[in-house]
Amino acid sequence: MVNKLARHGRSTAYKLILMQTLAVLAASFFFFLANGTKAGYSALCGGIISIVPNFVFASLAFRNAGASAAKEVLTDFFKGEALKLVLVIVLFWVVFKTLDVIYLPLFVTYALAIVLHWLSPLIFKSKKVG
Repeated sequence: MVNKLARHGRSTAYKLILMQTLAVLAASFFFFLANGTKAGYSALCGGIISIVPNFVFASLAFRNAGASAAKEVLTDFFKGEALKLVLVIVLFWVVFKTLDVIYLPLFVTYALAIVLHWLSPLIFKSKKVG
């Protein structure tokens, strides 16, 4: 049961990350067509800043599941969220310091990925695991 619960949570999280990735690629392509290469890679950078930390969080947070592993689950979620926050800060810092980006496409695509994350409960209806 524990492995099944963890697998279900991880699977749902990875589906969300795949959906975010597809949306980011579409937005980056749109910015590329509308404003050129620099806008396209700026948008892609914004998406990467959101997606990579989400993937790391999902990998850490869904290692354990179930009542018998409640303490481990809570610890994994806190560690995952802390690492996610640090990664977002570091990735923004790296992009701003090393790349010449256009801020609007970067932030629009970052925000798009975040909004998709917030809407995930509406997109992925919870189904009973058992």
